[in-house]
Amino acid sequence: MPGSDQPLHVVLVTGPPASGKTTVGRSLARDLGAALLDQDTATAPLTAVVAELVGVDDLDDQRLSGPTRAARYETITALAEDNLRAGLPVVLVAPFSTERRDLQAWAALERRLRAAGGSPLLVWLRLDAAIVVHRLRARGEGRDAAKLANPNAFTDALDVAEPAVPHVAVDAGRSTEDIIRDILAALAD
Repeated sequence: MPGSDQPLHVVLVTGPPASGKTTVGRSLARDLGAALLDQDTATAPLTAVVAELVGVDDLDDQRLSGPTRAARYETITALAEDNLRAGLPVVLVAPFSTERRDLQAWAALERRLRAAGGSPLLVWLRLDAAIVVHRLRARGEGRDAAKLANPNAFTDALDVAEPAVPHVAVDAGRSTEDIIRDILAALAD
């Protein structure tokens, strides 16, 4: 709330592919009256241009993810800062793979969000690797084709371990309503 001394909620929703990050993010943003900043939505048009230039259509391909990662995360972080300064709580949806593994990267992101008036909470949507593959097949999106081409190699490389930074872990196999209830309870603590 503008003028309030209370920091605004900043919920960072992360988890493996197909864990429900976008679905949970949308529902949570609606419940909090927050701005929803989904990395895929916010950066997809420019990432698509780079993908075409590089000749890659798999977002996880290092030839695409390498040169675009920093810009993609900077985009959603800067948008979060702008929304916080405007007095709006924020829900960020992205893998946050480096930030959830590297204490310094998390501390730097947390400092930026706090400086803009936010109170960050990282939410980890926990999901077993076998269920990830099942959900990827069920959603049938082209962006998952490379992952499903060799599911064993994909799951062997998949990081489903809980974050090394402070977080709230939620079972992503439950209903969206139950997940939201857990997140809201964590925000109330």
